Amino acid sequence: MARDLPHFLLQGLGTPQPFRSKGGGGGKPPSDVLDRAGHAQALLHAIDTLPAISTEMPGLYLEVGSRPGEKLKKDSLGSSGVELLRVASEVADGVTTETATVFATAKGVENLRKKVEQFGAENMPDKEKDGVTVPGRPKNADLVQSLGAIVEAGLRALWRSPPDKFPTDAGSVHWEIWLEPDQAEAFVTRAADYGIAIGADRLHFPEDTVVTGEASRDQLALAVRRLGAVRALAAPTVTADFFDELDIVEQAAWVSDLAQRANWPDGADVGYLTLMDTGISRAHPLIQPVLAAEDRHAANPGWGVEDLKGHGTALAGLALLGDLTPRLQDMLPFTVGYRLESVKLIPDAGFNPHHLLGAVTRNGVDAVEVTERRRTFALATTTSDDTPHDGAPTSWSSEIDQLAAGVSGIGDAPRLILNSAGNTDANSFGAGHYLETCDHADSELESPAQAWNAICVGAFTEKTMMPPGEAIAALAPFGDLSPASRTASWSSQWPLKPDIVMEGGNWTSATPPMTHGALSLLTTSHQYPIRSFTLCHDTSAATALAAGQVTQLWSEYPQLWPETIRALYVASARWTDQMKSHLPANAVKGAYAPLFRRYGYGVPDMARARRSASNALTLVIQDEIIPYGLSDATGGDIHKEMRLFELPWPVEELRKLGNAQITLRVALSSFVEPNPSEASRGSRYRYASHNLRFKLNRASEKAEQFLARISKLADPVEGPMSEEDDSWDFGSVRRDVGSLHIDQLTSKASDLARRNLIAVHPVAGWWKNKALLKGEPPKARFALIVEIDAENIEAELYAEVQTSIAAMAQAQIQIAT
Repeated sequence: MARDLPHFLLQGLGTPQPFRSKGGGGGKPPSDVLDRAGHAQALLHAIDTLPAISTEMPGLYLEVGSRPGEKLKKDSLGSSGVELLRVASEVADGVTTETATVFATAKGVENLRKKVEQFGAENMPDKEKDGVTVPGRPKNADLVQSLGAIVEAGLRALWRSPPDKFPTDAGSVHWEIWLEPDQAEAFVTRAADYGIAIGADRLHFPEDTVVTGEASRDQLALAVRRLGAVRALAAPTVTADFFDELDIVEQAAWVSDLAQRANWPDGADVGYLTLMDTGISRAHPLIQPVLAAEDRHAANPGWGVEDLKGHGTALAGLALLGDLTPRLQDMLPFTVGYRLESVKLIPDAGFNPHHLLGAVTRNGVDAVEVTERRRTFALATTTSDDTPHDGAPTSWSSEIDQLAAGVSGIGDAPRLILNSAGNTDANSFGAGHYLETCDHADSELESPAQAWNAICVGAFTEKTMMPPGEAIAALAPFGDLSPASRTASWSSQWPLKPDIVMEGGNWTSATPPMTHGALSLLTTSHQYPIRSFTLCHDTSAATALAAGQVTQLWSEYPQLWPETIRALYVASARWTDQMKSHLPANAVKGAYAPLFRRYGYGVPDMARARRSASNALTLVIQDEIIPYGLSDATGGDIHKEMRLFELPWPVEELRKLGNAQITLRVALSSFVEPNPSEASRGSRYRYASHNLRFKLNRASEKAEQFLARISKLADPVEGPMSEEDDSWDFGSVRRDVGSLHIDQLTSKASDLARRNLIAVHPVAGWWKNKALLKGEPPKARFALIVEIDAENIEAELYAEVQTSIAAMAQAQIQIAT
């Protein structure tokens, strides 16, 4: 632990030890009774013994105590670089003492010192009253005379919950952290450096942003001291079961308040989120404004459209508003940027025969596409009948791929589809670590989660806080895989799924593990007005949350293709610190495989996805390619085209940065047309219509050498892939599977300045068929995302990139056999 922390601050148990001024006593003493010089000297000594404010610290948290019987002059204290955060009073032996917690910048400490010095040495001007001269009082007398102690504050000084709720355990505990809104994201970004795990939920109030964190007292104390921004600390108390257990009237009142703060979407160009589940009830006030009666459909025309089971309405609430637990406590208005459509995919009674699942899904898509709209499809239902499938395509997953590629259904445009990973069986968990069960082949992702073109959503959790007095604990640690989430146990022959994970709630450590209200998400109930809220969890909840984010992103950037939105969203994901804790030290490429199989690329970050969509430091390319053709000379099939892009690197700025480390992240997304024939089941090159890859030139590699290297890679062979000798973090074995390829590398800025060529090229696919190519060679769309992550030095790079973009060269190159 850092040496610059005093013991009482680390422990959070310190209280100010007041010095005593001569002439002390109850009430405000006149200046001739108070030892003015001695009082000022004692206060100056207290100020001088405070820690020096270094460049690593934005200021100091101070506890300022009153003299016994005095009231602090709070208005005078909270000014000139000193922010008043909290005032508390204590009565002992009939005498009241007030204590203020303040945050003082270096300038604030100096201003406080100056006020004390003036009190000790200077008077206000004399005044004439009724012909009598009244001597001026000491300067700043009201403030300085009220002060009895000035010390650096401990964590208790920021505590706003009941004193007995302050954590006494030295281990990791949950905290509610109240932050200055303008500094909140900076604190959250750096909190991990101090071992603090910050939850994704936010509460926004006029003067505060509230987050939850898990950390020890020592970790939090050091972060508070070094980072500032914290206005208060409290005990997290409200979980989903609090609202779920309210009576009918109270629940309705909370809903009414939330509905009044909502700005609902309007306009003709609004996007739609199409939930394919058990239907959606329109009765709920949080759903009715965005779900028209004519926008409820059923895959089977003979079914009703009302939600009798409740699952679809629960997902609708999460997709629109997220977990309602933090939303209900928020005070600010919010905007919903899209509308809902509902497709009943699951009958009210009985079940869909397995062989019809693909057809039922297609019928549901057809039902809504009688109206042409920009829509995101979300499917949170899976089947265990094909498990284990070892990642190979099934009829259902293949139909999902066809629908996404736009080659099935009444529409002919590509579609953006999300599906869930499927849920584990609680009865399968034994005495071992829960991740061992989730990683087992028996907990393999259920069909159609292995579909190449859809975004597969698994679940992680930040819900680990149990109510006081509970004898059982949460099963999964903060930031790790939700016990409900299935994983991809298969080899790298097929795409490793899920793509991302979202909050899916936690289970308790009981045997067998089970859900708990405190570890669940709160959402809308289909039984409104009898009940307003219900609990939801597992990968269905995670899929609904992801679908809401994806639809929001597409609503903000409607000109982008579904392939592009998929790439932006998934590429924004990162692993949590808890996920990365499973990596060995100095992890090599193969060590990442368990993380990909459990968490995909991690937890998406909407701020990063938005930045990538709009920032000049991210190159977003939407293009077409003719991957295969026939040779004019021999009539044989060939790889016809590739795309070569000269990246608009800020070369001069990168060269100036020299050895500074810059991270480059690349995502390539294309929807394939599937061929799930038996002969294709063991071949990724025969299942996909086309397979695209990206390559970046090496620092010393000229364009001619680069193109020659790519040509040698055009015809890969089946079987285990060999790893490229390159500097990519994840590597070609992980990257070159499926229809979404993401990788990153970190290199010296001067080297990156010379790596300015990126190619998108085809390898084998079933489109490369002589009979097919005798007609017009098919085209493939793709989206390429190239992002520079230079952290704090982006501003210097931005201007040069903006200038270079207009001059970016793009070449189409023919590759002949």
